[in-house]
Amino acid sequence: MKNRVREFREKVKISQQELATAVGVSRQMISYIEKGLKRPNIIVALKIAKYFGKPVSTIFELDEND
Repeated sequence: MKNRVREFREKVKISQQELATAVGVSRQMISYIEKGLKRPNIIVALKIAKYFGKPVSTIFELDEND
């Protein structure tokens, strides 16, 4: 799964910790998601999308390995 979390986070100039607090996960989880080491569950993906005011499909995208 590809994601654009870091891109959107940097665009609005917030830290990983600020995003993590806003969506109810650890800063480490945001880091793992950004690096593609972990996939967010559907609730976290929806919260991240809502935070940025974007559709989930704008931030998260399946790739050919999914």
